[in-house]
Amino acid sequence: MIPKDKALKLIKIYMYVCSQYQETLNCYCQRYSNNSKPQFSDEEILTIFLFVGSEQRYTRIKEIHSFAKEYMLDWFPGLISYQTFVYRLNRMVGAVQELLKHLIVSYKPDDCDDDTLIVDSMPIMTCCGRNRQGKVAREIADKGYCSTKNQYYHGLKLHLVGYRRKGHLPFPSQIVLSSASENDLTVFKRECVPAIAGKTIFADKIYRDNPYWNQERESKYNELLTPVKAIKGATEEEKQRNKAADDLYSAAVSSVREPVEAFYSWLIDKTNIQRAQKCRSTAGLIDIRPNIV
Repeated sequence: MIPKDKALKLIKIYMYVCSQYQETLNCYCQRYSNNSKPQFSDEEILTIFLFVGSEQRYTRIKEIHSFAKEYMLDWFPGLISYQTFVYRLNRMVGAVQELLKHLIVSYKPDDCDDDTLIVDSMPIMTCCGRNRQGKVAREIADKGYCSTKNQYYHGLKLHLVGYRRKGHLPFPSQIVLSSASENDLTVFKRECVPAIAGKTIFADKIYRDNPYWNQERESKYNELLTPVKAIKGATEEEKQRNKAADDLYSAAVSSVREPVEAFYSWLIDKTNIQRAQKCRSTAGLIDIRPNIV
């Protein structure tokens, strides 16, 4: 049994999920079989996933299902097996991502700076080493290089776009996964920029592309700010003359970006995202996706 106050929250989550499912989420859960309307509904699976994840702070699907099996059978007497729960939840990744987009908009903290975004990426490593060949999830993972750790690895990248919050961790606006070898700017242009307009974006030097951002400034009023990148061919005299101003500007930009590192530490602690190194199959790596999102 769950306490009365939490039961009310469970009902609210279920009603919210059902509403969103009827409006948009059902498009991501289409079935073309005789079992198009399973007895245990998609709405019930999503409700359990959200409720247990938020109330118990569980991040692994097995923990979520075990809790539901032990404490929530009064609410979900037809609860499916763990294997079926995992299979169906993985088939609804698109619906989960769409639902989380709605939740981000609905529950964005009031202290978010709507005009300022912080952008960065972090590695998700399945194995490390320059000469090591990854054997896991080759369909979606490959070899990349992490400059901050000066390390070659095999795996994925997580790309974050977050609203700036003074004195707090950034609030995620977009989270995207890519293969490790993809350039950060390429992924950002393709997956994130189309949904961004009228923003000041703080990012690392790798996101610089002056012609592209000049066009973004003119067409969508997006402004990119990064630490100063050395100009090729500049004389030593020119470098020294501009050094003080460049260092001051770079330090100011970096201070705004600094909380993103704390966000990644929090993410690793709360989701066990770096347990990717323990995965032995593509299915095992994919199984951590809901925890990432």
